[in-house]
Amino acid sequence: MSNQQTNKSALTTLVTVFFFWGFIAASNGVFIPFCKTYFNIDQFQSQLVDFAFYGAYYIGALLLFVISSSIKKDIVNSWGYKKVIVYGLLLSALGAFVMYPSTAGAEQGQTAVFYFVLIALFIVGLGFSLQQTGANPFAIALGAPETGSHRLNLAGGINSFGTTIGPIVVALVLFGTASVSPQELVLMIKNNEITLTTVQLLYLGVGALFLIAAALFHFSKKLPALKSDTPFEPANKARNLLVVLTLIIVACFGYIFSTYSGNTEVTESVENIRLILLFVALVAVIGSVFIANSSASKKPEGWGAMKYPQLVLGMLAIFTYVGVEVTIQSNLGELLKTVADKINNLNPLGLPVLNDAGIAPFISLYWGGLMIGRWVGAITVFNPSKGLKKALLIIVPYIAFAVILIANRAGGKSFSSDEILFFAICVAVQIAGFFLAKDNPVRTLKIFSVLGMLGMLIGLFTTGNLALFAFLSGGLFCSIMWPCIFTLSIAGLGKYTSQGSAFLIMMILGGAIIPPLQGKLADIFNIQSSYWVAVFCFVYLLFYAYRTKKVLDKQGVAY
Repeated sequence: MSNQQTNKSALTTLVTVFFFWGFIAASNGVFIPFCKTYFNIDQFQSQLVDFAFYGAYYIGALLLFVISSSIKKDIVNSWGYKKVIVYGLLLSALGAFVMYPSTAGAEQGQTAVFYFVLIALFIVGLGFSLQQTGANPFAIALGAPETGSHRLNLAGGINSFGTTIGPIVVALVLFGTASVSPQELVLMIKNNEITLTTVQLLYLGVGALFLIAAALFHFSKKLPALKSDTPFEPANKARNLLVVLTLIIVACFGYIFSTYSGNTEVTESVENIRLILLFVALVAVIGSVFIANSSASKKPEGWGAMKYPQLVLGMLAIFTYVGVEVTIQSNLGELLKTVADKINNLNPLGLPVLNDAGIAPFISLYWGGLMIGRWVGAITVFNPSKGLKKALLIIVPYIAFAVILIANRAGGKSFSSDEILFFAICVAVQIAGFFLAKDNPVRTLKIFSVLGMLGMLIGLFTTGNLALFAFLSGGLFCSIMWPCIFTLSIAGLGKYTSQGSAFLIMMILGGAIIPPLQGKLADIFNIQSSYWVAVFCFVYLLFYAYRTKKVLDKQGVAY
């Protein structure tokens, strides 16, 4: 019994880290359109915020794997999950503090300063990579393995609370309010009433919170170190493949970056080359996965955890899931602020054009959708009776929805009755999905992938609030996918579980590649049609659910 108490205490401490991830990640949805306006950059460049942030996840996890392979010792297992999280928090604090000198004295239109901002965010992301690598298996290890996904859902629910209030807090810090007119905002920027000083102060505060969390973890006696003596298998073939993939991605984005520097004339040819290189990076990721799957099936030696097809397919699923989760909201700001009808000042959805401050509540609502699903997914952690569980499946989503509305009201935004009704209907659809899924990860993925596809298609082919809330429903339908994918991907891996987890964390890379790709498609075509990217992402997730079930059945792993 005492051990159970200790685990609960440890889990309570652990979820604070998940809160920070959500707060910062969701804040990017407000920060991206602000950077676009302030630094005078295009949609693709603004999406480099996500590229730097989520790319750091990949680089951090890859470095851990490469270094561990070189010294033939698993660094994470050697340090223990507790130390890994502490070191990650300290690294994120460093990145947050770097934001101050990076933007010191910067003025509107100084595009070069934007790239220093990206460096600071990259360092923050590196720290998050360490934290993710340690925190996810840490949460699973704090109790019975079969209930590990439920603890991840609980942590994810706290993470989503951070995503809900993050955009509101950042909007209040940057703009002073969530309700300022476009004309007022332009004037405020022109008169230097809104400067990067507010960004500096925000990140100094965030850095201080990271230090406090690190101290909390370091000095807490309730948190077990959770070290492991599991022998490390180098997996040289997997390492070499990942290194080659990294070089391809660096080469593609390096060239793209070069076209934004100096006096390069932006012609149709240059735009086409940029788009082609983005697709090359995407194809490189997909191709690497299929090469690993094919090669390992013929000769598994040297591939380590990658010899398991459920993991390889899961790596691409994590890549796709993170990509679609991030890209829906990252491009949402541009969708809502783009002027499609100059006479009536309407955006492509036929709704009034919003400014950077007005976007924040809808970003909050999107991430709040993820909070709703994860709160529901965490219900099982508390072992309710069957009848109570059914009642909670209906009650908890609307309690979470109420929290979202209250948080936005505190930030100065009151949604209209029509907006509340539209989202309430979306929540009802999600609840129906939960009842149909019956806690089965395969069935859950199938149902919510289909719902995600339908939501994006409705958003593409309709207008008004129907289209807007169809896009926003993507958060609701993505909410429960991470623990399902993670659980199915490491099922049956045995001694390769730790290594497989590291490979999955690398694939958060999807948040670095898919949003800029959609951003470039938006620059070339239009912002609404660019959401076909999200449709294709949900299509793969549906395929993954079907394919992985067959793979696990063949291995005798029941799901």
